[in-house]
Formats: sequence, structure tokens, C-alpha cells
Amino acid sequence: MVEYEYRVMTLPPRLQRGEIRALLSAEAEYGQWELARHRVYLGGRRRIWLRRKIIRVPRP
Repeated sequence: MVEYEYRVMTLPPRLQRGEIRALLSAEAEYGQWELARHRVYLGGRRRIWLRRKIIRVPRP
């Protein structure tokens, strides 16, 4: 069974789409995060859920 750890980011409405794309690309490349969910609320505030697999090493 695959287990994930999650990270929730809340972004203000003043960020441009290109800035958000650069931020998420950096998280994906360096932190191994992937986009799980993205919501845009009234007023432009965004909440983004990122996830990555938890890798468990078996004990010898």
C-alpha cells in the first residue's frame, strides 16, 4: 500500500500565474512533490495540496 505525506500551501490572490507555476515547478523538481489538488476561492485566494510518496526501508 502506498503512503503519502501532504503539504498544503495557501497563496494570495496577487500572485500571477507564471509565479505560481515557477513555485510549483521548483517544489516538484527539488522536493519531489506532485500536485494532488488545487482550489481557487472567491477573491482569488488559492489553496494547493502537494503530495509525495513515503518510502519505507525494510529493516534487515
